Amino acid sequence: MRRCNVGKIAFLMAGQSSQYPGMAKDLYETESSVRELFDRAELLRPGTIDIMFNGSAEELKRTDVTQPCMFLADLAAATALTAYGVRPDAVAGFSLGEIAALAVAGVLTAEDAFRLVCRRGELMQAAAERTPGGMLAILRQDRETVERLCAEHGVYPVNYNCPGQIVAAGEAARIAEMKEALAGAGIRFVELAVGGAFHTPYMQSASEGLKAVLAGLTLQGPKIPLYANRTALPYPADTAEAVSLITAQVSGSVLWEDTIRNMLADGVTEFIECGPGKTLTGLVKKTAPDVSAFPVGDVSSLREKGVLCCGEKQP
Repeated sequence: MRRCNVGKIAFLMAGQSSQYPGMAKDLYETESSVRELFDRAELLRPGTIDIMFNGSAEELKRTDVTQPCMFLADLAAATALTAYGVRPDAVAGFSLGEIAALAVAGVLTAEDAFRLVCRRGELMQAAAERTPGGMLAILRQDRETVERLCAEHGVYPVNYNCPGQIVAAGEAARIAEMKEALAGAGIRFVELAVGGAFHTPYMQSASEGLKAVLAGLTLQGPKIPLYANRTALPYPADTAEAVSLITAQVSGSVLWEDTIRNMLADGVTEFIECGPGKTLTGLVKKTAPDVSAFPVGDVSSLREKGVLCCGEKQP
């Protein structure tokens, strides 16, 4: 397989809230490698393909449904890109996207990563039902201001997305109070389409549950640098340390801006967002406006990227 004539490429695996009915359907219908991936996952969790392609937006919002579906959509794009000769030199995933990134980096097989993400979704859904919550993207404010506002309202700064965009999460009542306060102060925010207070201490039970799942799986050292949400640094080769990062991730902050900056410092020159939407592409552009970033989530974008990068599809 011919290597693309560019510098270092990073795959960025999309996170929750970018899902939509029908995502990755054309990749499934067009690319045999994607079809094989989905069919193996369907044996492990029957009904996943149907809800991805035919489910409603409301059904796909449930965390225990969203996560396995988004995982497959993310990995579908990465798998199809590989079929076009586009191979990553590094990988990172936003929140649940980090589980897909574990598969891309070879830490887990695709099947084991799917098993993990299915259980992750169930555990996080259960935690969200115990403590209903929400998440707000706070815009055009610096870290210190957002952290102060969060402390004042009893919520948590959880996703450091890019300059001027930090996500807060917390209990539903506290999030409602914060929305009123932000609106009153003229501070812009966007409520995220998620079903809980993710990446907060309210998810600690999910962190504990993931330890039991990972105890039954075989982890390998990353074959390419895999940047962790918790540290913004590459995963270690040590299995125990990797397990600690995976389990702590669901109840801790996502240092995404720092991750992108560290990848740039390590020589990444091009970012390809794998999965539905173009949220991560936008975050990259806001962090490093001059860098190359491109979303791939369907056949049209796949073919455009494959031709731009490699000239033609490789066998």
